[in-house]
Amino acid sequence: MTKVELFAAIRRDARVEGLSQRALAAKYGVHRRMVAEALASAWPRPRKKMPPRQSRLDPFKPAIDQMLWADLSASRKQRHTVRRIFQRLVAEQESALPDRRLGDR
Repeated sequence: MTKVELFAAIRRDARVEGLSQRALAAKYGVHRRMVAEALASAWPRPRKKMPPRQSRLDPFKPAIDQMLWADLSASRKQRHTVRRIFQRLVAEQESALPDRRLGDR
């Protein structure tokens, strides 16, 4: 059941059967705040959009891209693996790396 359908069912049962908020919450297995929200408005509030999080790799993306672009002209066996890229980042930019390792698997 979608949230819109749930709101419609709650509003219908409150109007037709005259159930209390507590009874409606028990019947539909939701919190009483959601029942109050459903009785106040037929449409649920839109979900709050979270801002995009910054990646821990953002400072290193230019260096990684440069390595991968150089790999396009290398033979298949000479291309970088994820482990090798991490090792190069540690060796070349050790002071800029975060404390927690990015690829220690």
